[in-house]
Amino acid sequence: MQEIIRQILTSKVYEAAVETPLEEAINLSAELHNKILLKREDLQPVFSFKLRGAYNKIAHLSASEKSKGIIAASAGNHAQGVAFSAQKLGLKALIVMPLTTPQIKIAAVKSFGAEIVLHGDNYSEAAKRCDEIQKKTGMTYIHPFDDKLVIAGQGTVADELLRQSAGKLDAVFVPVGGGGLIAGIAAYLKGLSPEIKVIGVEPVDSDAMYQSMQADQRITLDSVGIFADGVAVRQVGELTFDYCRKYVDEIVRVSTDELCGAIKTIYQATRSIVEPAGALAMAGMKQYVKTTGITEQTLAVINSGANMNFERLRYVSERTQTGEGSESLFAVTIPESPGALRHFCSKILNDTNITEFNYRLAERKQAQLFIGVSIGGEQSRNDFTSKLNSAGYNTIDLTDNELAKTHLRYMVGGRSAEAIRERLYRFWFPERSGALTQFLADMGKDWNISLFHYRSQGGEFGRVLIGLEIPEQNDKSLESFFDQLGYHYIEETDNQAYRLFL
Repeated sequence: MQEIIRQILTSKVYEAAVETPLEEAINLSAELHNKILLKREDLQPVFSFKLRGAYNKIAHLSASEKSKGIIAASAGNHAQGVAFSAQKLGLKALIVMPLTTPQIKIAAVKSFGAEIVLHGDNYSEAAKRCDEIQKKTGMTYIHPFDDKLVIAGQGTVADELLRQSAGKLDAVFVPVGGGGLIAGIAAYLKGLSPEIKVIGVEPVDSDAMYQSMQADQRITLDSVGIFADGVAVRQVGELTFDYCRKYVDEIVRVSTDELCGAIKTIYQATRSIVEPAGALAMAGMKQYVKTTGITEQTLAVINSGANMNFERLRYVSERTQTGEGSESLFAVTIPESPGALRHFCSKILNDTNITEFNYRLAERKQAQLFIGVSIGGEQSRNDFTSKLNSAGYNTIDLTDNELAKTHLRYMVGGRSAEAIRERLYRFWFPERSGALTQFLADMGKDWNISLFHYRSQGGEFGRVLIGLEIPEQNDKSLESFFDQLGYHYIEETDNQAYRLFL
């Protein structure tokens, strides 16, 4: 511990990075009955804390290592930190980035004078290519998190936190990807102020650190979530895991909707828009306060980055209401008879704010409604469900149904009695020019497509909902074919929302 604290205190971070403010979110503090402080790492020159670790590592390189040039693999923020640092120190830099990297991040790296190689559909594939180039060229590799000097650079955030708060903190919430930031913060705080809790936050679908700490060994995830791309790491570092196992108090996990709600919360507090990974700590803090019921404590939240792809804001906005608990989605079955729909609207929804309303004739005796209503919190959802059931309406709460939120609400409109042995699947595929055409070409000609829905949502991955008519004898060959395609997918044939509306 003493070594990492010494490295933090003697780091060269401030030759490039700035000391960011620690600001109180006054209205949020009043709402949550705790003092909420935001550490504004989104205000760094590259709009992310990653500059701290990258510069500290590069500045400590020997003259021989610098003369070889530096190389890194990254989907965004680390790339910008390395490129900015190289430009400042007059070094040659080469960054390998996935083909799916948002243009805003590619343009930022180019603006700092770095050479870019685009390869693969994700960080893992880019990292593999980076390793190949490094071995051929002998360039000096800069790891994004599993390096003592990188960890020390990120740990300077903790030094600032203690000084800016006069040590009066009860807990610090830190986003977790590979673990560099939380490793540095946790080691420093536990060395100087062990009473301060250090709580990491991960997405539920990219929880490599949580699973590793549960298993007491590093776990490699089969796949990672695609929304918070800044923390989409299949395996955490050896060093960072060791630090976290020793010094981190807890890891909490949050959903995509909670992340979207946290982005809005930060916007309301600061009028700035952070990226999904940048809102992780806020989402975790809000969940933690809700589940534990703590009050009158001082809680620091790390706003870790603001490199948001603008097109993604549409998706964030759409999911924010469910993330905040202010919108709930329901499937309701009503009688198909004259006046039934009017009666439902006037008697059941008369005092309810409707956010979405879709009606479709299901059969001559009944019809299906897909509705969104503005009601707050889980208890209100349960009360509304009970109200509908008591009135004799069969009701299903779809608020947490991913199929309904991602696809169904945009395509309610009919079922086909002609679809025979239809199987339904949700796919994720890399979102780049020509990707959708290639996806359809890859599907081949062996099975008839009976349903298809794709909607660009501004992310690195496209989401497709596809129905296929499958002859009974082809069930096993279908799944084998999907596995060969290499796209992440989930079967939704038994999803209630599909059964009701599609």
